[in-house]
Amino acid sequence: MIMKTLLSLILSCALLHAHSTIDLKTAHQTNPLGVDDTTPRFSWRIDSESQGVTQSGYQILVASSPEQLTPDNADLWDSRRMESNASVATYGGTPLPSSTWVYWKVRTWTGDTPSEWSEPGRFLTALIGSQPSQPFISFKDTSTFHKDRKKLYLPPARYYRGTFKPSKKVVRAIAHASTLGIYDLHVNGTRLVDAYFAPGWTDYRKRAYYNTYDLTSLLADGENAIGAIVADGWYAGYVGYGKFVGYGPHKTGRNIYGKTPALMVELHLTYDDGTHEVIGTDTTWKTSTGPELEADFLMGETYDARKEMPGWASASFDDSSWENAILAKDNGSVVEPFIDKFIEEQREFGFVRPPIMQAYPAQPVRVTQELPAKSVTQLKPGTWIFDLGQNFAGNVRFKVKAEAGQKFVLRFGEMLHPDGRLMTENLRAARATDTYIAKGSSEGETWTPRFTFHGFRYVEVTGFSDEPPLDAVTGLVMHSDTPLASGFECSDPVVNQIFQNAVWTQRANWIELPTDCPQRDERLGWTGDAQIYAASAAIHADVAAFFRKWLRELEEAVTKEGYYPSYAPYPFGHGGDIHGTAWSDAGVIVPHALWMATGDQSFFTDHWPAMTRFMEARKAHDPKLMGTAFGAGWGDWLNLNDPTPHAYVELAYFTLSSRMMAEMATVQGLDKEAAKYRQWVETMRANFRKQYLQADGTIKPESQSAYVLALDCGLLDTPADRKKAGDRLASLIHKKSGPKNTGMTTGFLGTKPLLPVLTDTGHIDLAVAMLQSRQYPSWGYEVKNGATTIWERWNSYTEEHGFGGADGKMNASMNSFSHYAFGAVTEWMITTLAGIAPAEPGYAKIRLHPHFPSVKATKETETISWVKAHHDSPHGRISISWNRQDDGSLLYEATIPPNTTAELTLPKTSPWGGADTGNDVHQLKSGSHRFLVAK
Repeated sequence: MIMKTLLSLILSCALLHAHSTIDLKTAHQTNPLGVDDTTPRFSWRIDSESQGVTQSGYQILVASSPEQLTPDNADLWDSRRMESNASVATYGGTPLPSSTWVYWKVRTWTGDTPSEWSEPGRFLTALIGSQPSQPFISFKDTSTFHKDRKKLYLPPARYYRGTFKPSKKVVRAIAHASTLGIYDLHVNGTRLVDAYFAPGWTDYRKRAYYNTYDLTSLLADGENAIGAIVADGWYAGYVGYGKFVGYGPHKTGRNIYGKTPALMVELHLTYDDGTHEVIGTDTTWKTSTGPELEADFLMGETYDARKEMPGWASASFDDSSWENAILAKDNGSVVEPFIDKFIEEQREFGFVRPPIMQAYPAQPVRVTQELPAKSVTQLKPGTWIFDLGQNFAGNVRFKVKAEAGQKFVLRFGEMLHPDGRLMTENLRAARATDTYIAKGSSEGETWTPRFTFHGFRYVEVTGFSDEPPLDAVTGLVMHSDTPLASGFECSDPVVNQIFQNAVWTQRANWIELPTDCPQRDERLGWTGDAQIYAASAAIHADVAAFFRKWLRELEEAVTKEGYYPSYAPYPFGHGGDIHGTAWSDAGVIVPHALWMATGDQSFFTDHWPAMTRFMEARKAHDPKLMGTAFGAGWGDWLNLNDPTPHAYVELAYFTLSSRMMAEMATVQGLDKEAAKYRQWVETMRANFRKQYLQADGTIKPESQSAYVLALDCGLLDTPADRKKAGDRLASLIHKKSGPKNTGMTTGFLGTKPLLPVLTDTGHIDLAVAMLQSRQYPSWGYEVKNGATTIWERWNSYTEEHGFGGADGKMNASMNSFSHYAFGAVTEWMITTLAGIAPAEPGYAKIRLHPHFPSVKATKETETISWVKAHHDSPHGRISISWNRQDDGSLLYEATIPPNTTAELTLPKTSPWGGADTGNDVHQLKSGSHRFLVAK
């Protein structure tokens, strides 16, 4: 018996330190294709069932083959054992080779106990320290430049193919490809990857991305073929609201960057004797059109299946009827007038090679989920409405059995009118229509557009004479493939739907950049929306690589003065000015949010010169730091008749950005800069008190958002002032509330921090009541009216006025049902209601501080009585649950991942016990924990 007990103790001690090293990532991605960084970032995490596991060291091996990943053979880097609890390292070996696979693995120590070596990770390098050098090719474009804004011009996609025969046995074949436009690449009849819309959107006059592919396994010993289908995309197609408002060349809204798309492929062959050869695009390539008669990113596709060319990307295909490609530059100069809000000038729209070409640094857009149709309804003879049950962004797989030449037209919308018609008024100038012409296959045929996408829940299909089967239309959910990282459930199903609505809206707008909406003629990377939602985005998904890419576009668009613009990329000017308060602040707030979420300081160190230049330019505009109208007056966008002055908003946001700059300067050791920004904050606080803070603690002007911003941005720094402001804010909401109104009037800027500041100033019950409300305006009102995503406006749809608003005109101008800004409430749901937040950047130390509403916080429904939530941090999953027990006690459970600690704040007695007895603070090590707090 004693021996058995002793054996159990020995086994328990052995298991105590058992751990493994998993989830290897390079540059914030798993096994990425195309890394051109000379010192890429490696990260991993520890997995263990034991309590209190902390990393004490690590060792990384990097090699040019899996076989060489041993301490004696790692030919690129052996870090040796590094004493560190950090689960991240920067490559420190010999210079990385270009156009090859690199393999790495890591082991970690907890105390003196090493893990087994991890499973190898790998990444495919792009061109390290250089750029593709092959020429861009195109077709001989003799068309006249499109000048008629009233007419759509939708040219077909172009097909390109080239053949080559390796001179020796190939052991490695790596291709780097790019377009001015968007493209699919094929090799020997096989489409290479499942990505859409490569190589992404940039300001092509300054920079373009290229993609890297491994073709080795696809090559034949003899003749081989590479093929590409190229469409206009952002380069030459319709962009944003350019057509609607009359921007771009000849005010048409298209050809923003150029007239004619172009293709570049550079293939690096390595032979078995160690020699190399580079093959690229040239005038021996052939080009033609195909079944994509129209292929516009915004307007849609028309596909004639009768024009398909089986085997077109195979070496044996007869391309004798195709014309020879030309060098893109040989289409010559094309100078035309460009017009936007601020300029009218002559510009070159002929081929201009991007001066900088970089490897694409983020996850591509992919289909991540399929949605079967829920119902099909006949609207009128020959017209059918498919309901997919969820508003999303993407495409459909269309399945049909029809006679050759039979035409089917697909139109897309987010909502239906009361009579069942598709609601498309909010699309404005976006046609959002696809057409399929059948080839007449006896076995049936399926089709999915390749060069467009839509934001929709409903699909109207014309062309069926009889009722089509449900599987005629299947929804294909598309977004940048950022892995989901959050979950939330509580006792209120409406609140659960709110959370899901925000996640769905994020996915719908995470297509290449953080767009404002996926359905209408806009799809721009609005910076105000992005800064409001960045912290929420980083909770819901691993968006590090995604934002790293977008921050390049943001810096690329900085004005000559140093201001960040109102959206990025910046194809044309719009609004009162190029930049604007709270919008331009994205250049500071987004890097700060990503640093807090990931612990990666490079989000701001890589952009520090631009960030400091922006702050200095802003200071020059307002040298006394009094707060002044700064740029476009978007302000508290879409507030409900409760505006906040532009100068006030500027003072608040300038203070917020200065606080963040001081934090980021401090961790870089830039003490003088940090002191400068802290002094700016103190000056602006003093100026705020002089201008806006009254003797009785009220703020003039008295908008709800004025109080929210003063509290959130740090203008009120004493507990007494904060308490007075919070109480006054609560009273303003109560004053506006009624039997059918929540009393909330805040817009984009005020709503995101509304519930946090109410909670922080002692009004958790009001915050929860607003979250749970089903009355207008609220998130629950949207759910009550069928929303499966977050709406742009509180009044995007109301029971009294439908889609049009009180004046009947709102729908025609702007009305999106997939707009993530108001979904930032989910940050509060995770960080405050559930109580999961980083106490240190990257969650190395976690703050667990749930907040509990009273039993009768809301009168509309039963108050939330339990919550379950999780977030997948860089160290692993953090999960919590709290539950109000039948006897009024609190049951709280939490699991925190290895290599982290947590500080847990819980009440000393149950929050439903009738008395506030203060809090206890518990220091937790990794593992699972359970607390029962009695009444």
